[in-house]
Amino acid sequence: MLIGAVADDLTGATDLALTLTAGGMRTIQVIDVPDDPASLADYDAVVVALKSRTIPAAEAIAMSLASAKALRAAGCRQLFFKYCSTFDSTDQGNIGPVSEALMALTGADLTLACPAFPTNARTIYMGNLFVGDVPLAESSMRDHPLTPMRDSNLVRVLQRQTTLKVGLVPYPAVDAGREAIASAFAEARKRGEKILVVDAITDRHLIEIGAAARDFALITGGSGVAIGLPRNFVATGAFSPAETPARMAAPIGRAAILAGSCSQATRGQVRAAIGAGIPALRIAPQDLAESRQSAATILSWALRQPAEAPVLVYSSDEPDAVRTAQETLGREASGDIIERTLADVARGLRANGFTRLIVAGGETSGAVVGGLGVAMLEIGPQIAPGVPWTRAIGTDDMVLALKSGNFGAEDFFIKAWDRLN
Repeated sequence: MLIGAVADDLTGATDLALTLTAGGMRTIQVIDVPDDPASLADYDAVVVALKSRTIPAAEAIAMSLASAKALRAAGCRQLFFKYCSTFDSTDQGNIGPVSEALMALTGADLTLACPAFPTNARTIYMGNLFVGDVPLAESSMRDHPLTPMRDSNLVRVLQRQTTLKVGLVPYPAVDAGREAIASAFAEARKRGEKILVVDAITDRHLIEIGAAARDFALITGGSGVAIGLPRNFVATGAFSPAETPARMAAPIGRAAILAGSCSQATRGQVRAAIGAGIPALRIAPQDLAESRQSAATILSWALRQPAEAPVLVYSSDEPDAVRTAQETLGREASGDIIERTLADVARGLRANGFTRLIVAGGETSGAVVGGLGVAMLEIGPQIAPGVPWTRAIGTDDMVLALKSGNFGAEDFFIKAWDRLN
């Protein structure tokens, strides 16, 4: 194994696995802490998907360290800690605490933090993260129900999460290329800085950053900064790139979409799907809590819909409605009841011949994959930047598209199926 990665949520893991696959690496995604490191050693890259983004920091550290130790036991040469391109976290963590723990494990005296993903309009300039053309704190992430991002400056955000000194590799150094970036790394060491936020506004910048960090024991960031990592190993003859899949064979069966994300992008995709005539059922935390809806009634509705088209079950809602549900039921309870219900629905769909499934939202995807008992995922073709089709390994034959809430164009739910045979 060349690259071993720990991701703080399921869709983020899939995003990174897609990036490494596109770089020619034979990549597998593992759900939760690996229990058999020896079985992973034949892959070029392994990405472990955890559900550690919003849990208490101590638990996130323990899960991440256990996963990293398993990857190192399988021989990985470089460790990657993957988190969201919008740096989803709170002042308590978990990005800083987990990065700090992984540095201690690997003995790294310096690492970088770069969540930039220009293809999906996430860029960093002078330490400030932008979503499209607005600063992070002015984007829809300001109202995220679990990790509201109210500060666009990642140096400040990260410094509040860690005891280590945080620095910046600014745009002029990054734009000058890998040698200038490497020099900036060396100067940061002299200043006693341990974690460096690195600017990036183009894919070229990410490739140059990856080249400059080729000898880092640990790299942290979004999937974008991994773009250049496979070519580092190709250059040393460590592996020969494999062909990237263009389509994926899918088992015969019905199709469904389960959308638990309340992001602006997913809300737009839900509206577009409904506008295109896809049968849709909205579910609400209050209705589930008061037994006006249940997994059984949702499944019954889905089975009554025409078999030739996908069905859509969604809880996506506007920020004000989300806040009202959280105030009524509690923040965690309102999210948990949606996740549990959609996991139950997914099991029911599989038992009734549904073999093709799109899931929107990181928390929702984690719940659904856990509910289905999926342990490993084969990475297939890209549907949209950061989102591939995947095939469940070791369980009933299913293909799944696990989508971060923020990713994909408005027609994602309509056109994703075109990548399947």
